[in-house]
Amino acid sequence: MAPVAGQELRLAGIAKRFDQVEVLNDLSLDVRAGEFLTLLGPSGCGKTTLLNLIAGFFPPDRGTIEIEGIDVTAAPAHRRNTAMMFQSYALFPHLTVADNIAFGLRMRTRLDRAERDERVTEALDLVQMGGMQSRYPQQLSGGQQQRIALARAIVVKPAVLLLDEPLSNLDANLRDAMQLELRSLQRRLAITTILVTHDQAEAFAVSDRIAVMQEGRLEQLGTPSEIYRGPVSRKIANFVGRMNWIKGRIAKDGLFEADLGNGVRMRVPVKTESRAGTAGDLMLRPEHIHLTPDMGTGSGDALIGKVISQTYLGAATFCHVRIGELTLVAHHTGPPIAGLDRTLLHWPEHEAGFMPADSVNDGC
Repeated sequence: MAPVAGQELRLAGIAKRFDQVEVLNDLSLDVRAGEFLTLLGPSGCGKTTLLNLIAGFFPPDRGTIEIEGIDVTAAPAHRRNTAMMFQSYALFPHLTVADNIAFGLRMRTRLDRAERDERVTEALDLVQMGGMQSRYPQQLSGGQQQRIALARAIVVKPAVLLLDEPLSNLDANLRDAMQLELRSLQRRLAITTILVTHDQAEAFAVSDRIAVMQEGRLEQLGTPSEIYRGPVSRKIANFVGRMNWIKGRIAKDGLFEADLGNGVRMRVPVKTESRAGTAGDLMLRPEHIHLTPDMGTGSGDALIGKVISQTYLGAATFCHVRIGELTLVAHHTGPPIAGLDRTLLHWPEHEAGFMPADSVNDGC
């Protein structure tokens, strides 16, 4: 198969089973040169196994792996132009920072000592750890160890950089800062990068594209915006953020109509290509719902509810709003608000999506 221009990695029909457990099933994926792609999914979906297959730590049962247009399916790890950064960092405690970083260079290249030292210094400068060559891992903080592990991975100048949940051991503030640094470094080096994570916020913060995995399959591939605004299943919609679901159907005039109970009905515009009579769910993110007090001047078509509880989270408040027998969650920026015993609910028409019942996949 001829390589595709601009393509750094191609996975075709990958399958892997451990004993009687099918971990990956017929998974195909192309990764572009210089792209930051994230494998996102819940624990046990097969994303780390896929990363290990790319690295060459074990072979797939079926399928092929190509890197830079070369079939490396049967090639051992040291014969692939990849580098892995592990969740535990896997630094050698008895080696200095410089020797940890140079380890891969000694294994893969024939550089002399002066050339290795120069490459190590360059890598340390890139991760803002210059001057740390003589220290040992136990003398470093968790964030510093993370940087050294990253330097060890990039110093060999791999075609594909593999990151196995590298930020999961850091506290929240440091993790946010390292996300920005990791993304900035990846852009400067223009290195093809594949990140494994179960953290949706992390995936959205750093990725060019996201491959959402469920039960060993690739369920959806797209930009962060495409994944968030256009999920292809209920599983994905719920996994990448909160979603309000309202059961109903598409009316003859193209509006979405639903019976909310207690005599309350709704008819609202919705973006959909489904035919009249199609049953399904209106999808609405909490941050797209706006609440305003009902001053008695709303039209007869207004959706009127009652705020029954508010959860204050500092930068925002989640309001739980009862409409008929249905409870919706609205994301209000700022502190809790008063005077919403009767509130009008409205949202931008283009933010309301529709998922037909035959495509709904419950659970996550």
